[in-house]
This record gives sequence, C-alpha cells and structure tokens, in this order.
Amino acid sequence: MFRRREPVPFAFLAEADRFRSNVTPPPRGRASFGEMAGRWLLGLTIVAGLVGALVLGMPALSTPSSTPVQQSQASQGH
Repeated sequence: MFRRREPVPFAFLAEADRFRSNVTPPPRGRASFGEMAGRWLLGLTIVAGLVGALVLGMPALSTPSSTPVQQSQASQGH
C-alpha cells in the first residue's frame, strides 16, 4: 500500500475499516416506569403547548369578518 507524500487531514477515516470492531454492545436496559411516565408527560406537555399556541393564534391569523367598517369622523369630511 502506498503512502501519500503530503499529510492528509482525517486520513484515518479512509483506513477506518481496518480498525472496526466486531464486538456488539450490550443490549439496552428496559426503561423504568418513572422514565416512561416522564417521557409521556414531556410529550403531552409539548403537544399541549403547540395546540394551545395554535388555538390562541388562530384569531390573529383569521381574516376579518364581514362586519361593517366604522369610519372615523375625520374621514367623513366634517
């Protein structure tokens, strides 16, 4: 195998196949009830926050209804 004359940054990435390990990591442990409940609570809190922001923001995003537009006295020409 030839070597390049100039140093190549991150050359170890090209040779990474030589250093791969065939050892598998141990299986992940099962999450406890408290961890599962915490994840569900966090997910529900995030979803409730997004829904609340959508509900509160909908009136600002909606187009004005067909109510008659009031004109100020200055625009009526008095």
